[in-house]
Amino acid sequence: MKKQKGFTLIELLIVVAIIGIIAAIAIPSLLRARVSANESATIGDIRTVISGEAAYQSANGGWYDEISCLNDPTNNCIPSYPSNAPTFLDSNIASQASKSGYDRTFEAGPSPGTINTNISSSTSASSYSYVATPVTSGQTGVRGFAGDSSGVLCFTVDGNTVPTVASGAIDFSSGDCNVLQ
Repeated sequence: MKKQKGFTLIELLIVVAIIGIIAAIAIPSLLRARVSANESATIGDIRTVISGEAAYQSANGGWYDEISCLNDPTNNCIPSYPSNAPTFLDSNIASQASKSGYDRTFEAGPSPGTINTNISSSTSASSYSYVATPVTSGQTGVRGFAGDSSGVLCFTVDGNTVPTVASGAIDFSSGDCNVLQ
């Protein structure tokens, strides 16, 4: 009788068990890597908004503005801003849509009062905040982030929304916002 070649059931079960053990080790590491990448992208976007608002402020008579004006300053934002001049912010960030596993919101502060509309937008603001919270806490991100007109970027350790005050700035008095170094 001819000897048949092949794998036994025990050999196949051992291979499946080894693959299962490797997957159990690798999958949590991949999920942590994704969360880390989402958080890094969000921190970078907040820094970009802070830089864009600072540049916009210098072109807008010393005032901040709605995030949409940073993407299109010629659209009733900065008077006589050249149409061929650069924008202050990328449209992907200005859209405030969910991105990199985080929901983003922009809050403009109060109007500064008397505005010289010859050099500044009529929608100018004295402050702002840009807040990002995980779409699914623990899966798309672990921490909540925010940046404001002070140039400070901070985070919450539990993924909750960073608190803001009526002036549109981050509420540092609550103790929920840890400054990111």
